[in-house]
Amino acid sequence: MTGLTFSLKDNPRLDRWLRFQDDRTVRIGTGKVELGQGVLTALAQIAAEELDLDIRQIQMMSGNSIEGPAEGYTASSWSIEHSGAAIRLVAAEVRALALARAALRLNAAPDELMIVEGAFLRNGAPSDIDYWSIAGEIDLSAEATGAVPPKPRSTYRLVGTSVPRIDLRAKLTGSGFIQDMALPGMLHARTLRQPGRGATLIGLDEDAIRRRAGAAIQIVRIDNFVAFVGIDETAVRTAAIAAAECAVWENARALDPEQAMPDWVASQPSIDQLVGDPLPEPAPDRVSARFTRPFLSHGSIAPSCAIALSCDDILTVWSHAQGMHPLRENIAKTVGLSLDKVACHHMQGAGCYGHNGADDAALDAALVALALPGQPIRLMWRREEEFGYEPLSSAMAVTVHAALDPAGRPVDWTTEIWSATHGQRPGVGGAYLLAADALKEPPPERRPFDIPLERGGGATRNSIPLYDMDAKRIDLHLIHDVPVRTSSLRGLGATLNVFAIEGLLDDLAVRTGEDPLSYRLAILSDPRARRVLEKAAAMADWSSRDAGGAGSGLGLGLARYKNSSAYAAVVASVQVDEAVRVTNVWCAVDAGLVINPDGLVNQIEGNIVQAISWALMEEVRFGPQGIASLDWESYPVIRFSDMPEISVELVEAGEHPPLGVGECAGGPTAAAIGNAVAHALGTRIHDMPMTRDRIMTALMA
Repeated sequence: MTGLTFSLKDNPRLDRWLRFQDDRTVRIGTGKVELGQGVLTALAQIAAEELDLDIRQIQMMSGNSIEGPAEGYTASSWSIEHSGAAIRLVAAEVRALALARAALRLNAAPDELMIVEGAFLRNGAPSDIDYWSIAGEIDLSAEATGAVPPKPRSTYRLVGTSVPRIDLRAKLTGSGFIQDMALPGMLHARTLRQPGRGATLIGLDEDAIRRRAGAAIQIVRIDNFVAFVGIDETAVRTAAIAAAECAVWENARALDPEQAMPDWVASQPSIDQLVGDPLPEPAPDRVSARFTRPFLSHGSIAPSCAIALSCDDILTVWSHAQGMHPLRENIAKTVGLSLDKVACHHMQGAGCYGHNGADDAALDAALVALALPGQPIRLMWRREEEFGYEPLSSAMAVTVHAALDPAGRPVDWTTEIWSATHGQRPGVGGAYLLAADALKEPPPERRPFDIPLERGGGATRNSIPLYDMDAKRIDLHLIHDVPVRTSSLRGLGATLNVFAIEGLLDDLAVRTGEDPLSYRLAILSDPRARRVLEKAAAMADWSSRDAGGAGSGLGLGLARYKNSSAYAAVVASVQVDEAVRVTNVWCAVDAGLVINPDGLVNQIEGNIVQAISWALMEEVRFGPQGIASLDWESYPVIRFSDMPEISVELVEAGEHPPLGVGECAGGPTAAAIGNAVAHALGTRIHDMPMTRDRIMTALMA
């Protein structure tokens, strides 16, 4: 008995996952959505493998809240682990059911039959039977049993090969994203954003806005929510810009630049929790170091967008948000419709790992569509709106404490964390969609809630070191309130936690006079972790590392994402003069059974690039009117000219189940850069981003 996976337990009906279609394809459903990670291609490979189909015979249906399985949010690198495991079991079971029916039709034993591209062969000879001719005899409304074992790895044809991405053609031809989507009679819309919860619109010069628009527009106002709608997209965008000057607000939000600082966040009231081994009595002497990072934006390539249509008493929403079933529930609740009157469908968006403005734009579009029934509404946020109103990744401070044995190695470890929540996705812990605040009866204030450690953790993610120590614990200070929304961004708290853990370990190695690699290996018994660490070191020719201190440095970082997903070890080479320049990155990854090697390497490379940007550049700033970093000049991200040479190698581990990989390299990359900078300078920079000003301050201290 194989048993049901997490996703199958919640969605046991076979037809939620698999249906035979009249065009001789098989539709595979998944609640996970494509965010650029290549997951739909990998899931199609899994299905085609188990069903003995060509991948071109698979049609993926992703994020359909009416027909597809409900799998929550696409997050935490769980798509292959959860949805892939479910699809594998469903496909294996349906294949077995089909073989049994075909055997009856042919009066043959099942072991006489084989399947090639959906057609049944008997003793190698063609029959007149295929999946589609017997599909009506298979009860796909039945629930999966999990009793049929999937194929052995030794028989794989597609899994483990670099199949080209199935969504690439549409992207290359300009139709791959929701921003490209058009419906007949579609109107464009932009919003006037409420400047903070509790702000009241007491004046709006609509005549001036219409004059500035330069073309006919409609103004939709629902309490403190305002949208501008028209055929001409430029006119409605112009109207939205003008509205900011023509609106009078009472009780608008004001921010202080100091509130953007991690130390300010750490000084606020908190809910405190100690997790892990109890503190020893008496408390040991400890070596401690404090590390920080600022608020971060998602930096989405395109602003958030949604399309909505209210027609025949059904509200349909197309969105690039990361969970269509949760979005459906949250929109229905907010607008007062029953669940059966709302349908949400996923369309890919141009770039975001985490909770940006996509969910909120979907509600914005839904509100306008309900006000203007029968007309499709395309609502897109402006760039300034995206930066100014999307949820941010919380600023954090982490102090790591280590008690050492006589050899200078840690035997007791505490990771102490100050952070606001990383878990405010709508419907999670009482969180809700942004425009709900602007309605007549806004939702109640929510109590601070973060993702629990058993689900990967939020602020606490990757705060327990992989290394061998007698005792480990987390001392969490979850901040009650910060003046901006905070939620999930790729890796959540793992980036700073790994940066801090690996930074202190390097400093401890320096104290003992040991090489950082040797120091780690001496306290690391996990064989898979050792393999990636040794592999990355060999790739980077670690043995040639010099004494440092002359402006060039080599550093390493290691983590197993969430301590349960893929292992990643990273070595970074840097040059430090007026600023930090990363010249080379070498990364070794153990992801268990790899479905699509090329897709997996692409994910890791992208994660490395994003982590370089976090480590060296990105920082949200506050001003009196709100978020002050509203464009690419005030919120710089890594450019092509800043790209290092990146080498990624996959450690063979196909005997193990597939592991989530999309976020595994972020923390180790930031840590490797931090350690390389310390090696280059002979001085540790404890705060991200490691800018020129911070380097100068550290050198003059």
